[in-house]
Amino acid sequence: MTIFLKNKHTLQIDEFFLKCCIGKNGITRYKREGDFKTPKGIFKIGHLYYRKDRLKCPKTHLKCIKITKNQGWCDDVNFPKKYNKLIRANNLIKHEKLFRKDHKYDLLIPIKYNFKKPKIGHGSCIFIHLTKNYKSTAGCVALKKKDFIIMLKLIKKNTRIKII
Repeated sequence: MTIFLKNKHTLQIDEFFLKCCIGKNGITRYKREGDFKTPKGIFKIGHLYYRKDRLKCPKTHLKCIKITKNQGWCDDVNFPKKYNKLIRANNLIKHEKLFRKDHKYDLLIPIKYNFKKPKIGHGSCIFIHLTKNYKSTAGCVALKKKDFIIMLKLIKKNTRIKII
């Protein structure tokens, strides 16, 4: 199964069309850390991360991982072995905090862009996550919670996302 980003406002899964938002500066084939662009290509997706203190584990075929207070996703170019990976958060390594006050990461799925052997500075922390207002992201794809829940019921662990 493939999730298609049809344009900067529409995600298609089978016959379902879901409203979404993407990076503030559009889509690019040449992603760089901090450029506010969504990477172009076909990518595998990761596990579902969720906030157990805010919602119960949704029905999905994906492996579900509870987000804890000490989890982060490394975006620090000075730590190549940890770059674009889930880490135990600390003050020495720059990271995207997963346990947030807002609700953007109550549900999130990493997009496996620059993932297996990450190229430092070519972009990290690219997720499918939640939005309340469809404001542009820093490079992620964001959906409203009700649409995210629909997506979770449709996708499988071998699902890919095609961003064109």
